[in-house]
Parts: sequence; C-alpha cells; structure tokens
Amino acid sequence: MTEMLNDMPTGAAPMTGRSAEPMTAPMTGRSAEPMTEQTSALMNGRQGALPSVVHGTPLPEATAAGVLSRFEEWVRRGPEAPAVVDGTRTWSYRQLDEAADDVLRALSDRVRPGDLVGVCLDRSAALVVTAIALARIGAVYLPLGPRPGERRIDAVTEDVAVVCLIGDPTVLPARHQAAEQIALPLPGEGTNAAPKAVAAFASPAASARPAPHEAFYAVLTSGSTGRPKAVAVAEPALSTLLDWYRNETGLAPGDRQSLLIGVAFDPHVMELWAGLTSGAALVPAPDAVRWDPAELTAWWRDAAVTVCVVATPMAEPVLDRPWPHDLELRHLVVGGDRMRRRPGADVTATVHNAYGPAEAAVVTTTHAMRATDHDACDDTAPSIGTPIPGATVVVTAADGRVVARGEAGELCIGGTCLALGYLDPELTAHRFTVPPPGIDAGRTDRVYRTGDRVRMLDDGRLEFLGRLDDQVKISGVRIEPAEVEAALEQNPSVRSAVVTAPRSADGSARLVAYVLASDETSSDALLSAVRAWLPEQAVPSAVRILDAFPLDANGKVDRAQLLKQAAAPAQPIARDSATADNGDAHDSATESERLVLRVVRDLLDSPGTELGDNFTEAGGTSLVASRLLTVIEQETGVRLRAPELLRQPDLRAVAAVLDKRRAAVGPGVA
Repeated sequence: MTEMLNDMPTGAAPMTGRSAEPMTAPMTGRSAEPMTEQTSALMNGRQGALPSVVHGTPLPEATAAGVLSRFEEWVRRGPEAPAVVDGTRTWSYRQLDEAADDVLRALSDRVRPGDLVGVCLDRSAALVVTAIALARIGAVYLPLGPRPGERRIDAVTEDVAVVCLIGDPTVLPARHQAAEQIALPLPGEGTNAAPKAVAAFASPAASARPAPHEAFYAVLTSGSTGRPKAVAVAEPALSTLLDWYRNETGLAPGDRQSLLIGVAFDPHVMELWAGLTSGAALVPAPDAVRWDPAELTAWWRDAAVTVCVVATPMAEPVLDRPWPHDLELRHLVVGGDRMRRRPGADVTATVHNAYGPAEAAVVTTTHAMRATDHDACDDTAPSIGTPIPGATVVVTAADGRVVARGEAGELCIGGTCLALGYLDPELTAHRFTVPPPGIDAGRTDRVYRTGDRVRMLDDGRLEFLGRLDDQVKISGVRIEPAEVEAALEQNPSVRSAVVTAPRSADGSARLVAYVLASDETSSDALLSAVRAWLPEQAVPSAVRILDAFPLDANGKVDRAQLLKQAAAPAQPIARDSATADNGDAHDSATESERLVLRVVRDLLDSPGTELGDNFTEAGGTSLVASRLLTVIEQETGVRLRAPELLRQPDLRAVAAVLDKRRAAVGPGVA
C-alpha cells in the first residue's frame, strides 16, 4: 500500500485546552511475539507449542502528533481544501476551523476542560464542528445520536456527569428543553442537519461520575446491570488507531471518507477523525443509506466515496449483490458483528474484517481481503485477523494462563490501544486486569478481558468463536440482555422479563422478550414503552406475554427452553371479525399485500402484525428494512427504496407502492 506518512503533519502547534501527549511508537504489520522460556513454562496446552500471544509491529515511521494538532496542520497546509462535502454544499478546512472557534467562544464560559458533553446531532458538518470545538476546549466528546431516548438520557445523567447536551432543542429530552440553553452558531445545512442547535445545561445527579482527566472521548456500551456503561478513551489510543487507518487505507487529500456509522456507535469517532487528520473530505451519508444496500452503493457512486466504514449487517447484503464496477471505493472497513462471508471475485475494493471493543479504541485486529486472494472463493467465515498498531492480543484459559495456539479461550487485549476504563472504578478493576503470567510487562501493563471466545491459528490469526457470556450483537451493536430486561421491568405492568437472542439460519441474532404481566397489557404497548429506554438495536423484535416462565430442575428460569420457543416458527394468532379485515385472510387482499405482510411477520416474528400497522412502530429497524427490501426484490423483481418504505403510514400503503411499481414495470414481473 502506498505509504502516506510523508504527507502527515509535522511540527504541529500545541493544542488549546489539551496537550498532545507523547505516545508509544505506532505499530502495524503482523509479527508474532517470540516465545520466551517464561511464557512457555506457564502456558497451558501442548508442550513446545507456540503461545497464543501476538503484538503488532511498528510502522516504518513513528509520529507523536496529537489528533487535534494533525487537523490544525491540514488547516494550515490546505485551508481551502474540502473538509466536509454534503450533497451540493462543501465546507473547507478553513471554514470548519473558524466555525469551531465560534462554538468554542459560545461555550467558553460554561464548558471546561474535562467536562463531559453529550452530543445529540446527526452526521453533518454541525457534528464535525462540534467535535473540533470540544477537542479545543479539552472537553470530553460523548456522542449520543440525534434522538436518544429520554429515559435512557435520564439514566445516563444519573451515573455520568454530563454538563450539557448539544442538539436540536425540539428533540432534546424534556428536562433539557426546560433547562438553560445557549444558542450555538453551527452550520444548519446538509442532509441530516438540524436547523438550530443549542447547548442545554441540566445539572447531573450529585453522585454522577466525571470522566478521567486524560479522556478525549467517551462512548456508551450496554451494561449487564440494566444501565449503559460509559467508556473513556485517551487521545494517544485514538491517535494510534488513526495512524494504522491512514497507513492501511492510504487516506489522503483528494479522498472522500464516509461519515456513515450511527453517531452513538464508537466507530463513528474513527471515521470522523480519520478524515480530519488526513486532509481528506468527510461525506455525511443520508439516513436512507443505512436501510438499503442499493441506496448505499448508489451513494458510494454519487458521492465518489473512496474509503468507507460500514457495520457488518449492512456490508454482507452489499457483498451478496453484484458489485458495481463504476465505484471509486478502494477500501471498505467492516465491523460490529461476526462476518460470515468473503468478498466475491467481482469486488474491486479491499474489504477489511475489523474486530474491536469500545474498551480498546474501536479496532483491535483486522483481516484484509481482496478478490485476488487465493482463498477468495472459500465458503468459510474469514478470520478477524491480527493486531493493529498498539494492540497486544492474548488468548487465555479459565485459570488466566495463556493457551497454546489452536486451543480456544478468552481473548484479552493489551497495549496502548486500551481505553482508560469505565467511569465506574469498580467495573474497571473487574474487566481491566494485570496481564497473564509470562506476558512482558514492558509491552502492556494491563489487559482488557473481552468475554469473547477465540482461537489463535498457528500463523497468529484469530478465529472468532462467540461469547463466553450472554452478550449478543444486534445490527453490529453489543447488547446485554439484562439491560433490555431491566428496561422492560421499568413498566409497572411488568412483574418480570427474560430476553433471549435466537439466531436465524444465516446466523443473525434478534431479541425476543418474555414477560410476566401484572395487569392487562399488550405486546405493542410494552414495545412502545420500552423504546424510551433503549437504543434502536436493543428494542426486542417481539414481546411475548406468559402466565409463567418455564423452570429447570434447579427451579431457575429455563432460558434454553425459552430460546427454543423463540427460535420456533411463530404460531398464527386467531383473529376475530373486528381484526380480520386488517389482515391477509380477506379475499380482497392483493398479492402485494399478502407478500408484504407475510415477510414482515416472518422478519419480526410477529404473527399479529396487520396491514394497518406502521412498519417502525411494529418493531421494524434499519436491518429489518434492509431484509424486507431484499426479499421483495427477490420475489417480485422490483426494488423499492428505503424512503418509499419509511414514508408510508402503514404496510397496506407499502403494498400499494409495490403494486404501482409492478404495474409500471409490466406483466413480465413475477
């Protein structure tokens, strides 16, 4: 790959509010650690076998510039170069720089270095300007997404000392709508931009924890206690990640980097700063792109995207389709869930299967795949690869000792890539521990226990085998079923809840909730209520009300039995005459109505869904929408677009759009 380090900023000026700390030389490449006698003696497994330990190896040149200082160097070197391209609107590096200074001045009397600031903006120039301004202040960037659930925000601010929220005042939680607000001079143009943005100051709880003083950004992850956890990451860890990203993709001036990942999902931070520290242009994606593989590839073409980050559940449907040959896309970085297929021979971009928890600064290991690889047509799932700069990977047994290569165990991560930890010190002490016996403390003085089960191959590559606990990935986001259970139990109608995660034939997971209700309620009412507590990916696809939970021989809830029930085909629900004409039993239902209803019921595992139901209110998510559009195209030859689906008031209207499109195509369509 073309070496881009000669184009990197040098001699950068000090940052306002945050100094660039020296850091260990960035590392990339793939080199196995030589086995020491100490490691060999303490290792579990075969005598003389290599231990399951690998360190990344250094880049040809080391850099120590901070993240913000690299952006500021590009402002000096190419002030008029495009920094954000959103449709027909372009912002230069100079314009972003000036806009960030304006926001800094607006916040300077209220936001201090080290303060946590929740950002409730969508992918836009306004979001980019906000990230730069907070970095200049030295505040901690906490991305929450444009519409975080009100109760989720209340729970977060009880635990985390969020000084203010920045976002559209009309969609901020009620407590912040009523709080003191400062209007912010943020760009109001662009696909996803809010017409107005404010900083709303509502006091956090007295017991809320601040961020560590070294924190650059923080993100929320799902918590087994039923409350989200905040992970704080220092600037050197992010800077090391960005060194790898630029070296691996060749991102440079003239490139267009996607701004596609949901803002509350930690790879968003990598996308945003990768563009700004490379002299490239960020391209915010319209929301419909996240719902529809055809929209995604059309956007790549129309926006001339050259490097893109995408969640696995969206990447795989794209790879299942014929690859467009008029794209400028060179690199596709995929992550968030287990990847089950390799790119086909027609794929012209390099596809990177990336693995990494938020606790290790987004990406820990990667495996690059090209159409010319000798195993390109292999049907087996690709590995998650080998460690990137700053990362050490170790596979351990239950007793904490390193296992031999070829044996399964828990993946532990060490090195300069590690987050500072959680804002909860007790939780940090539990998951961030001393290295296993025999690991060179000079390489890493602590490791993060991921809870992921892996196997290291003889060449040092890692195979992902699953989780050691109940945590699951839904649409690329880590979800603790206990958090979903706790959210359901906030409803006074729910006595108890159990959440399972059955997998479909293609290996994708969904959430199915079982509840014991204390009074008359409905599954729809419970789903509607729980949305205020959870991010989209954590909302169950179905809620089933039971009279009692099945119990095992020890008197505990038999989760295995519930999982079997969840995986079994849903039984049709009998309808009375009042509801029959809303379903598909009526002779007057069109072929398209029957198709849409059947597919939605199957995807949501909800036999009670009717043609009069709204798609999203019935439980439809971006991933479900993508699958629905794909099935419709497979069965009819008609490709609906995501906006056509999302604009419709109910499923009957979706079917009407499909009928209209089928009629326009002609009788030859299936």
